[in-house]
Amino acid sequence: GSRDRHSFSGHPVPGPVHPHREEFLPHIPSTPCQQQLPLARSVASWIVGGHEAAEGAWPWVVSLQVLRGGVRFVHLCGGVLLSRRAVLTAGHCVDGRTDPCAWRAVLGVHNLQKHGPHTARRRIRRIMVHSQFRRETFENDVAVFELRSAVRYSLYIQPMCLPPAALLQPLENSSDCYISGWGRTAEKGNGLCSLLATSSPTHRGVTLCNSSQGYAGLMNDKALCAGAWAGGTDTCQGDSGGPLVCYHPDTDTYYLIGIASFGVGCGRPKYPGIYVRLSQYRKWIKAKLLLTNKTRNPVSTTLTVLLALAHAALAQTL
Repeated sequence: GSRDRHSFSGHPVPGPVHPHREEFLPHIPSTPCQQQLPLARSVASWIVGGHEAAEGAWPWVVSLQVLRGGVRFVHLCGGVLLSRRAVLTAGHCVDGRTDPCAWRAVLGVHNLQKHGPHTARRRIRRIMVHSQFRRETFENDVAVFELRSAVRYSLYIQPMCLPPAALLQPLENSSDCYISGWGRTAEKGNGLCSLLATSSPTHRGVTLCNSSQGYAGLMNDKALCAGAWAGGTDTCQGDSGGPLVCYHPDTDTYYLIGIASFGVGCGRPKYPGIYVRLSQYRKWIKAKLLLTNKTRNPVSTTLTVLLALAHAALAQTL
């Protein structure tokens, strides 16, 4: 049936909630940051209740695509751009698909079947999955994809910021949060071509979501639960790894607080989506970003070595 349109607060909101879309693009960071479920309850690593986003409204969202049949790439998971070379996603997306050559990242894209002039495609240099990731429980469900070559930031491609420590508490308890992705819009529906977005309030702690009424202890303490308790708003299959961002009015900035991990069905009452609580992974993410920053372009590295050898040879002849 039809779902009520969510009431949004007065600050600029991404997506076509207002008639003049271009006035409501999100704040762009000025500096670069910015227990297995019973089989009867099938686990869906899965946007339900969303609205089509305005093109460029979510410039940090990435489509992670896998090579199918050796001939074409298909969207498998969402991701979020953290730097010019790093995309954060869910660890379970990589399950059984660890070869970087089988993947690509598509950035600055709105419709997955129509790559426009703002779109960038990047092959993957390496995939770093959390060493403690557990597929049975979705614990430590994080991974970083290092891009083969850096992307250039534009109005359509921007990194997302992790919040400063002081803002974690208010943001994790915020009702002003959003999810976005290209996944199904219904439990039995097909995948999408165009990017969707919807509001998705977070729930204080995990008590309610993890109670006997909901996930009954299946959530771990490094997880967040977001979406409407009554159902109707959720991430769905194809949205795994996509970002949960919250708006902070004092700084007029969106911050990344979660990554879509799993759920039961799509948009079901008492089963909001489960997200990785990224505040618990700050050190891990920082370490992986440092690794990606250290990677040099192979051509420039070779040139540096050759120049050093030439310099040494010249020094010996003098």
